[in-house]
Amino acid sequence: MFKGIVIRKDDAGYRAGVEDIDEGTLPEGDVSVRVSHSTLNYKDGLAITGKGPVVRRFPMVPGIDLAGVVEASSHPDYKAGDAVVLNGWGVGEVHWGGLAQKARLKGDWLVPLPGCLTPQQAMAIGTAGYTAMLCVMALERHGVKPADGEILVTGAAGGVGSVAVALLAKLGHTVVAVSGRPQEAEYLKALGAHEVLARAEFATPGKPLGKERWAGAVDVVGGHTLANVCATTRYRGVVAACGLAGGMDFPSTVAPFILRGVTLAGVDSVMCPRAERLEAWRRLGADLEPARLALIATEAVGLAAAIPLAADLLEGKVRGRVIVDVNR
Repeated sequence: MFKGIVIRKDDAGYRAGVEDIDEGTLPEGDVSVRVSHSTLNYKDGLAITGKGPVVRRFPMVPGIDLAGVVEASSHPDYKAGDAVVLNGWGVGEVHWGGLAQKARLKGDWLVPLPGCLTPQQAMAIGTAGYTAMLCVMALERHGVKPADGEILVTGAAGGVGSVAVALLAKLGHTVVAVSGRPQEAEYLKALGAHEVLARAEFATPGKPLGKERWAGAVDVVGGHTLANVCATTRYRGVVAACGLAGGMDFPSTVAPFILRGVTLAGVDSVMCPRAERLEAWRRLGADLEPARLALIATEAVGLAAAIPLAADLLEGKVRGRVIVDVNR
């Protein structure tokens, strides 16, 4: 038996709680992992609270991230004792996830834990930080350089935004952060933001084209915010879009794309190919300063404490990243 958060949906309703789980009920997979840490992402918040249709099979162990040690493996790339990380692949949605003390998974979903990171540090990064790195790589792939001008990061006090600010600042970019929490301005400047703007400046309908300012942007919000970011991006600038915290819609026009040559680069972390995952984690180990990572991460909480924090996360009350010590 082991402990984990279990989400159930039946005649009694939708609920999440910590339960004792029989190891024999673990789903199929060729690698068994003893989990040490997981984390809370926006998608985990939706799953645990039931405020979004994330979970598609019940009962479900949530948690789209985990770090741990292989206990048993029939996969050629992994053996007992290997330290591994997992992000995405539908784990915590259609396959039992990381908010439990054990997991059974497909080895193709795993990546080795970078040697320069502890499991706790890896979960301080988690899918949010890994997604931020994919956004940075997308900007680089499209030729954005520090000398080109300011980079905007929306939702900057959240998980993806915090890591994006820290990474871009470390790489020499002038970062402008957008947040709806003015009390987090000093935190964002400590991560490397040059300036902090209010979310209200981007959250309402704007013009098809505004004054050109951004050489690039990382957007986690969508909706009117993404439309306004595109409208104010400079000629041939690049916007990496990876989130929908502000809505699924995109109330924009084609003007930024056909008159200024702006590129809107979609970033998906769930099904990202293995080679790109490995490069993202290598870069995270090299480019994310431990001191700034320590600012981003909360002190680790246990499984039971993670459940109420899920609602706080959705309400924008959580700064940075929540680490979950599944054995606490």
